Amino acid sequence: MVRRDYDKESDSLKSFLLEFCVPSDRGTKYFKYSEQLTKLAHREQTALYIELDDLSQFDEALASEVTKNAKRYANLLSDIIFDLLPTFKEKDVVAKDALDVFIEHRIMVEQRYRQPNESRDPKNKFPPELMRRYEIYFKDLSTKKHVPLRKVNAESLGQLVSVRGIVTRSTEVKPMMCVATYTCDQCGAETYQLVSGLSFMPVILCPSEDCRVNKSGGRLYLQTRGSKFVKFQELKIQEHSDQVPVGHIPRSLTVFCRGEVTRQALPGDHVAITGIFLPIAKQGFSQITSGLLSETFLEAHRIISLNKTAEDEDDQNPLTTEELAALTEDNFYTKLALSIAPEIYGHVDVKKALLLLLVGGVDKRPDGMKIRGNINICLMGDPGVAKSQLLGFIDRLALRSQYTTGRGSSGVGLTAAVMKDPFTGEMMLEGGALVLADQGVCCIDEFDKMADADRTAIHEVMEQQTISIAKAGIMTCLNARVSILAAANPAYGRYNPKRTIEQNIQLPAALLSRFDLLWLIQDKADRDKDLRLGKHITYVHQNGKQPSQADALDMSVMRKYIALCKIKEPAIPEELTDFIVGAYVELRRDARNSQDMTFTSARNLLAILRLSTALARLRLSNVVEKDDVLEAIRLMEMSKDSLKHNTENRGFRPINVNDKIFDIIRELAGIEKTVKVADILEKCAAKGYNPDQVDACIEEYEELNVWQVNSTRSRITFI
Repeated sequence: MVRRDYDKESDSLKSFLLEFCVPSDRGTKYFKYSEQLTKLAHREQTALYIELDDLSQFDEALASEVTKNAKRYANLLSDIIFDLLPTFKEKDVVAKDALDVFIEHRIMVEQRYRQPNESRDPKNKFPPELMRRYEIYFKDLSTKKHVPLRKVNAESLGQLVSVRGIVTRSTEVKPMMCVATYTCDQCGAETYQLVSGLSFMPVILCPSEDCRVNKSGGRLYLQTRGSKFVKFQELKIQEHSDQVPVGHIPRSLTVFCRGEVTRQALPGDHVAITGIFLPIAKQGFSQITSGLLSETFLEAHRIISLNKTAEDEDDQNPLTTEELAALTEDNFYTKLALSIAPEIYGHVDVKKALLLLLVGGVDKRPDGMKIRGNINICLMGDPGVAKSQLLGFIDRLALRSQYTTGRGSSGVGLTAAVMKDPFTGEMMLEGGALVLADQGVCCIDEFDKMADADRTAIHEVMEQQTISIAKAGIMTCLNARVSILAAANPAYGRYNPKRTIEQNIQLPAALLSRFDLLWLIQDKADRDKDLRLGKHITYVHQNGKQPSQADALDMSVMRKYIALCKIKEPAIPEELTDFIVGAYVELRRDARNSQDMTFTSARNLLAILRLSTALARLRLSNVVEKDDVLEAIRLMEMSKDSLKHNTENRGFRPINVNDKIFDIIRELAGIEKTVKVADILEKCAAKGYNPDQVDACIEEYEELNVWQVNSTRSRITFI
């Protein structure tokens, strides 16, 4: 073990604080820490951050030693700054607190009654912690990587470590005593006691010279106003799911935040924390009962909120102009959609809907009423159509997300649980998956396996975006501004076309109406599709990536672009109002006339508005256009069509595409027997048909002499 020369290192640290400088914009030298010391002396600043990159530049060996024994060097720096501060004080501090008045009074009384050459009892000296009005924090080396929570062990004790994780719990900020001041009821002398842990054993008998000589047995009483308190908050962080080995449960770590580091993180935040790994010091009875075991914690020095990906530093850099231009080129909407889970074959419309879910619509708050902008989607489907793979990709792609399954989640686990704080004994709330995913996405797999009692916990979240709690005397309302992406299997394992939709899905109408889009993905036997799918799967299996012709965007680029889209707040112009209202009325009419109707309500109109604003955001536009509304209606029609496909005309000849387009044209023509081709294209686009299919239908029925087309092919007249 190397014996450190702390006097020599103390001089080196003092030189660093006084002499370290960096070039400023004006061409002069900027003494970084001397400026901060001046602010500390004038009470304009409370926290002093020592950047180890600067210290390494000044003395590399010393910076390495600070990392290995951070607590000792923090105390050493605190003593050095305490000695230096009077030299930096250029003016008197105007704002004084109660502790300042106490200290001035103590110094005055001490000077009045002190005898010449009298040595004061070291126990009754003012502790330096009582006189300090600053805090020392270290910023770790930029070259140092984050340590996984599982690697923080006994070797890390006393060292400065940086870890990453998700905050699962945070307590309220409360004052914690760090110096206790007592007054004797006999001699009036003051006694001071340093408190380093979460508990302490109060001093009862007065240790002063008068009480000891006179044997008066003075009792000590705690003076709250003369004691020193600091802000204290406890966090609990849990390691990310990608760091947990197979078959293990996630590890967690307790983090103590004091002073200026408090209120830096909320439950659900992904954070990087730099701090000193220490054991909890116990005193009194708790020291006896703890036995051989010792609890550990991280004393936080720096908390940074970050994205949950490993390349968080890259994600914080905005998109360049070239990248943005490449993204917004022709057909970028389809390109972005196909970049979602590119290794999964097909499902283009489903991927487009998931892209809009990530972007989200615009929240509205007219006169206190809240209209949600988050889009909820439910994927129903046969086994093996990659529903869980889609959910897993969205969970990785979203900035904030939680992934859970139906049987593995209770109603309390989704919303909030009432826990007892081990330190204060108070009842406190611990947020569930929906609270942790606030302003993100919550992916719920095996949605149909959830118990009905647990599923009702989601109803309020899906529409009101809040969680109302009335448990154990805690009445509160938590925010859960979350988009829900659910995946479920039909009630009988596979979708049975001989049964109705309600019999296949077996979810209550109150829940189904809260989903903006309800997709049914079926696994139908088709030789050509099966051949293409088989080739795609074998290629992915052999090469570990999608085929090269699928030019997928990188996940970090997509994440940046989606974050850019969310800044926009597109509005719907007045000229589109009649068109949207007409589309909604037609939806209601179709639902009323169809034999096997899905639940259609005013929420479907809100869904069209949400999808339209999400599409406008995707174009980085501030105005919703007609094409956005048409695409939103098309997606809704396609989702409904996926449900209706097997239930219409059972026992009759299957209706082909041309027959359906013919019905649309005949309805548009009405009594006048004439219709514009532009109107046909617009109406068919809303129903999910492309222009080529419309042209093919027009040509087929023109050959059959059902109608005539004018020379410019702009108008159709029935014969």
